[in-house]
This record gives sequence, C-alpha cells and structure tokens, in this order.
Amino acid sequence: MAIKEEISKLISNTAYQAYERKLLKEVLEHEIPRHVAIIMDGNRRFAREFGLHPNEGHIKGKDKLEEVMEWCLELGIKILTVYAFSTENLQRDKDEVDYLMNLFEENFLKLGDDERIHKHKIRVRVLGQRELLPERVRKAIEYAEQRTADYDQYFYNIAVAYGSRQEIIQAIKQIAEKVKRGELSVEEINEKIFSNFLYTADFPDPDLILRTSGEERVSNFLLWQLAYSELYFTDVYWPGFRKIDFLRAIRSYQLRQRRFGK
Repeated sequence: MAIKEEISKLISNTAYQAYERKLLKEVLEHEIPRHVAIIMDGNRRFAREFGLHPNEGHIKGKDKLEEVMEWCLELGIKILTVYAFSTENLQRDKDEVDYLMNLFEENFLKLGDDERIHKHKIRVRVLGQRELLPERVRKAIEYAEQRTADYDQYFYNIAVAYGSRQEIIQAIKQIAEKVKRGELSVEEINEKIFSNFLYTADFPDPDLILRTSGEERVSNFLLWQLAYSELYFTDVYWPGFRKIDFLRAIRSYQLRQRRFGK
C-alpha cells in the first residue's frame, strides 16, 4: 500500500511540474505586468485548518512571500507591492500583534542584508503610517530602506500599518496646506498632482492586484491606485499559494489585456 501511495505521489508531482513548466512558458510568451500588488490573506485560517497556532500561519506566510519574490524576479516583474499589515490589524489580540512586530523587526533587518536583494538591486520601501509602529520596527525599516536606497532595478514595497483611506486623507491635508501657504492653487489640482502626495508617488499604478483566501474585496488597499488595475481573486490561503496559482493570475491578466487589445 505504501509503495502504491509513493508511486501515486510521484506521478502527481511529475504532472504538476510538467504543468508548471508549460504554464511558465506560455506566460513568458506574452506581456508581463510591470507592477503586481498582492493582498496576502489567509494566514490564520490556513493555520486553523491544519491545527497549527496562528503564529505558525504567519511564519509560513512570511516564507511564502520570499518564494513569491523569487517568482517575480524569474518573470521580470519590476515592482511588487504587498499588503502585510493594515491599520485595522493593530486592533487584533495584543499577543498576536506583538508577535507580528517581532517578525517585522527580524525580517526587515534580514532584508537589509539579504544577498538576493543586493544581487538584483532591489529597493525596499515601506508604505504606511510607520509612526504607529514600535520604535524597534521603525529602526529595522530604516535599516532595510537605507541599505537599498540606491537600487533601481526592482522595487519591493511592503505596506505596513497601511490604510488607503488614511493615505488619501493625508494627501488631502498636505495639498490643503500647500494651498493655504500659497504654494499651490486650487486650479492646479488634478489627478497627477494628487498622486504625487500618495505613498506610491514614485511608482506606476498596479497592473494587477491579486488577493488570496477567497475574499473578493480590496480591504482599504490602494483605493486610488487601483482605478484601472486588473483584479484577480483566488480561494487559496496565502501560505498555500503555489507557483501555478501565481502563473494563472498572470495569465488571466494577459488574456484580459489581449481581449481588449491593450
């Protein structure tokens, strides 16, 4: 019985790898999105489903993000923006938030020293209200950002303590201050001017926004920036997100672009 199970598993793995190679070849033959944004959802539900502690789900989610970064490099996706921690997440159980803050501190420090980051000249940026984060996390963020500040081949944006409505309100306040000081007239305000006051001012809007876990909403993420983005939802929890799931999302984007002649 055990031998049959092993043979079955081997056949399944071989078929999966063959399909993955086929899908990768197909995707690489068409236009690759320049900017992909991901709502990483489902860590806790993944852990619950497999009888794990919620923190284990967060660790597996962190590991999955490292995999996805590799996939983006393989495809030549220049900008990856991920939704890691919202302002609403600060209201979660204190022990869970503390654990996540420890994870953020540890991983931003690691990013600053990551050989892949320096080899591929990836600039790391954090989007969000970092003043809401513990000082130790802010210092770790500064370390990663400073170590990669001169890179411009790839861009890795991590939204932490982020909320799009708050981002928009902050932009409105900054514009209002400039108008008040006479540095900007009301007539000059347009979409381009407004976009310059957002966290993402230096980047083109996402071509594709994908969300895992089966939820079909954007949860206060890049509300202004997603006006013309393609949206893709998958029912796979983030830690279980596979390369073929990622490639299917890219293929879906490509099919929509070709269908509408873009």
